[in-house]
Amino acid sequence: MWLSDRRTFLVSLAALGGCGFTPVYGPEGAGTALQGAIRLRAPDGPGAYRFNQRFEERLGRSTSPTYEMAVNLSVKQVGMGSTSAGSTTRFRVDGTADVALTLIATGEPVLRETITAFTGYSTTGNTAATLAAERDAGARLMVILADQTVDRLLLNADRLAQAAR
Repeated sequence: MWLSDRRTFLVSLAALGGCGFTPVYGPEGAGTALQGAIRLRAPDGPGAYRFNQRFEERLGRSTSPTYEMAVNLSVKQVGMGSTSAGSTTRFRVDGTADVALTLIATGEPVLRETITAFTGYSTTGNTAATLAAERDAGARLMVILADQTVDRLLLNADRLAQAAR
């Protein structure tokens, strides 16, 4: 049975090659055009700083920017679990990133996206542990939002490259 699964896998790889599949970061991939081409606005808080840091880890710091990206981040905490005494023991942290990408040369908007994600943390420890868990949840949320933003940009990389021409 393993042999037939292996054959199916190899046949599907050959089919991908025949349909014009190219890796996004490959020599002819559209993702390479986005590396170092997007200038982020200066962060206005720790969450935005973490978002920008992760974004630049994935796509690089802008050296000769073609695009400018404005990101409006919002974070909301929602209590999820509680004890019989009424104290909350679990929080869900919801985050939204409203992303607007514009061409620097013309000021024309080329992409607008709203990206949402969530994470959570428990408050069952002492105060210091709860504060650390809250900070960690916020940092993880910004990494998730930045990763999803980069993924959306890479999915639209062909269209963005055409708009820049």
